[in-house]
Amino acid sequence: MLLSVAYNDVSTMKNACLAILLLSICCFAAADSRLAPGQGFIDVQGGPVWYKVTGSGDGIPLLTLHGGPGGTSCGFALLDPLGEKRPVVRYDQLGTGRSGRPDDPSLWTVDHYVEELDTLRHALGLEHVHLLGHSWGASLAAAYVLAKGTDGIESVIFSSPLLSTRLWVRDASIQRGQLPEDVQRALVENEKAGTTESPAYEAASEIYYERHMYAGKKPPTSAECKAAPWSQSVYEYMWGPQEFYATGTLVDFDVTPRLHEIDVPVLFLAGEFDEARPETVAGFQKLVPDSQFRVIHGAGHSTLTKEPDEYRAIVEAFLEQVEGRRPH
Repeated sequence: MLLSVAYNDVSTMKNACLAILLLSICCFAAADSRLAPGQGFIDVQGGPVWYKVTGSGDGIPLLTLHGGPGGTSCGFALLDPLGEKRPVVRYDQLGTGRSGRPDDPSLWTVDHYVEELDTLRHALGLEHVHLLGHSWGASLAAAYVLAKGTDGIESVIFSSPLLSTRLWVRDASIQRGQLPEDVQRALVENEKAGTTESPAYEAASEIYYERHMYAGKKPPTSAECKAAPWSQSVYEYMWGPQEFYATGTLVDFDVTPRLHEIDVPVLFLAGEFDEARPETVAGFQKLVPDSQFRVIHGAGHSTLTKEPDEYRAIVEAFLEQVEGRRPH
């Protein structure tokens, strides 16, 4: 009996030591696989995609999806201060910015960008992540979670979202109707004539942009954005010649009938003078159970550029709320 007890004690001790060793190995592996700050390229169908990770906080990473289509992630550099509490990941979608630019329009589809996002997410080991999509990036975020599910998606932020082209064009028509009559006339006449590249059309468009994109004069382009230009060809192929004139492949895009399927915390954001009109975004919010909606006053569509401090504060508070922390 005494021998049996001693044997059992030794066996128990060995098992305990083995468990501790395995736990140590797992913890080391987890720590070693933490998302480290830096940048690089990930191969996707069609070419390389550039990404950058900023910050090393221990919170759940925030993965950002830029607008466009054909835009770039450089504007999201304004979110870098959030890196104190969590890694912030941004990337240039294929065809624009620092990423590859294949001459293949068959790649410029919602399905392609969904798969691209999935490839990047798994290559970076983002098993748990918050998604933030701005404008077309919100289209991509919605399409992604509806196609791939919400496993590992902790929350979604729809920033100035394009979720229905029909509603976007309707809102643009309302906003265009508020422009001076000569500006409206220049827009209509050039669209009918197919002269949307004319100086007159560009000048009239700038009046709209100052009201609803920038809520003021267009800000200077940052050095980083100059070094990683956007793609006019991808933009026009998928969207059209201007924000308020849709002629591309997204002309029938609409995820509103399925928004109720999103079963993770959701935050909607819009600027007071946004192209994504606050009234419409409030309607989207009602389609998603238990979601939230915030308006950034004084801002147009470029909410982060116009009011970076307020934008970051809203996003940070939401993420901390989702993670069960008290907002600062």
